[in-house]
Amino acid sequence: MAEESSLILELYQIGAVQFGEFTLKNGKKSNVYIDLRRIVSYPFILKFIAQAIWKKIADCEFDLVCGVPYTALPIATCISIEHHVPMVMRRKEKKDYGTKKIIEGQFTKGQRCLVVEDVITTGSSILETGAEIEKVGLVVADVIALIDREETPLSELHERYKVHTVLKLSHILQVLIDSSLLNAGVKESAIAHLTGMKQ
Repeated sequence: MAEESSLILELYQIGAVQFGEFTLKNGKKSNVYIDLRRIVSYPFILKFIAQAIWKKIADCEFDLVCGVPYTALPIATCISIEHHVPMVMRRKEKKDYGTKKIIEGQFTKGQRCLVVEDVITTGSSILETGAEIEKVGLVVADVIALIDREETPLSELHERYKVHTVLKLSHILQVLIDSSLLNAGVKESAIAHLTGMKQ
């Protein structure tokens, strides 16, 4: 728990957890926004995240790792390098030249692929990536995300895959509320959001 709390505080301090007025990918309004694109500029935090994810999925069986484009790609790369797990990449758009592949990398049909995501909101990006991976004959059983926003039941995602997460948004908010990092206005906003999640 201490490591998770340290990671949460680091993420807030680099601006990866923000408070204000935001529109999420699913169209909902929120006063909390998670922007993990920033982590590529902080190698220590990127490595910290990869280690935290690895601890969560160390007992899972997989032969390959694939990050959901684009924010999870550096996380998957870090895991691949640190733990010598081959990686494949999913293109967001199909090339109209060359091999025209959507899934890049060396693999054999039937191999198991772990899908890595940064933030789960609706789960749609994971479902899209998983579908493309399965189309080329790979097997997806487990998916891991750094943060679960706890926005929806995610029934379709949980029906198809075993979903693992490192941090839940409610836990992130509680750690920040308990810290000395938030000013009065931001703390009020965090408390309001957390209260709303519990209703």
